[in-house]
Amino acid sequence: MSTEGLSIPGISMGSSGAGAADRVRRFRLAGVFAALRRGVFAPLRRPVVTTVCVELAVAMLVVLDVWLVVPPKAPPYSIYLSGAACLAVVLRRRFPFLAMLAAVPGFLVGWAQLASMITLGMLATRRQLGWQTWVGAALVFTCRFVQWPLDEFTQLGWREHFLDGIYSVFVAGMPITIALLIGARAEISAKLAELAKSRDRERRLYADTIRAEERARLAREMHDVVSHQITLIAMQAGALQAQAKEGPALETAQVIRGLSTRTLEELRSLVSVLRSGSEDDGPRPGIGELDHLIRTADVPVQLSVEQLPDTLPSQVSAAAYRTVQECLTNVHKHAPGATATIRIQAASGGLDIEVENERASRTGEHLPSGGHGLTGLAERARLLGGSFETSGTKNGGFRVRARYPLDR
Repeated sequence: MSTEGLSIPGISMGSSGAGAADRVRRFRLAGVFAALRRGVFAPLRRPVVTTVCVELAVAMLVVLDVWLVVPPKAPPYSIYLSGAACLAVVLRRRFPFLAMLAAVPGFLVGWAQLASMITLGMLATRRQLGWQTWVGAALVFTCRFVQWPLDEFTQLGWREHFLDGIYSVFVAGMPITIALLIGARAEISAKLAELAKSRDRERRLYADTIRAEERARLAREMHDVVSHQITLIAMQAGALQAQAKEGPALETAQVIRGLSTRTLEELRSLVSVLRSGSEDDGPRPGIGELDHLIRTADVPVQLSVEQLPDTLPSQVSAAAYRTVQECLTNVHKHAPGATATIRIQAASGGLDIEVENERASRTGEHLPSGGHGLTGLAERARLLGGSFETSGTKNGGFRVRARYPLDR
């Protein structure tokens, strides 16, 4: 049956041959574009190639900005200084302040306005609102406001000076504004990445705590209910074995008693595994990795370790590491600039951990939290038979104390 000439509301149908040809042509064009993306344009996505292309485009723009406005009888020194300003743009990434200083003379006595704006923008991106940025802004403003030669500048009226002042503010302020936006975007990206890592860590800690609690509940149920029932079966099989002197009943009683005894032993082994929390989640960091954690925590830390035994239970070592990790994360998040004091001591059959931080020394952005960090630490300590408490300090800081038994 042919569909040619068939009209259906909302659907346009032509001849099958023409549609197939169109599809073939579209597929061929898509294949050509895909090959171009993979072959010709793929190197353009590399960072080095992209940087080189950007530098070439910027150099071309600043050269054209000078070359297109140079008058026929321009003084040679103004042309040389404008060329030096164009060359300074190439050095703006490694030496932003020196590049800006080198570009300013070409703007004052020449025509290198775009070169001065670009070097000022790079300086503001690197230094933000530091004193070097303010110096650069003042120099660029002066170069735009003052006209060279000076005798022509003194002959201008107040209206021209007023307009030049307005334009100078825009010329000096626009690169700084763009640089501040770039800096704010980078800071927000870093904060979001830090927040994502913190939330992932809190979710993993909370999930570990829930799994440990579920294992403990299963162990209690298996010990209190299943183990009790199997013990009763073994006792009943023993009584039946004592009553049945011979025959099939005696063999059946022996089999039941042997199976129930073996099942009880396996059940007790399983309960022991559940209570110990052993699982194949991979290696966990312990107290031996605290040095690396402190070096990468971006928080000033004073560490004191006393009377540690040669070996620690794996659960206690992991719990100590997680406690310090969570506390340092909270100090970095909620008390920027504060010093954290960590005291670890083994005494009276337990491992005592105390983390205390001062009040924040600088203002930081408030980041939302998942709220599971300290809660998970408290649940972990409770499951290990220890204790966990938090309190404020007199100087406005925060203190966390945890104790984990060593007889695990």
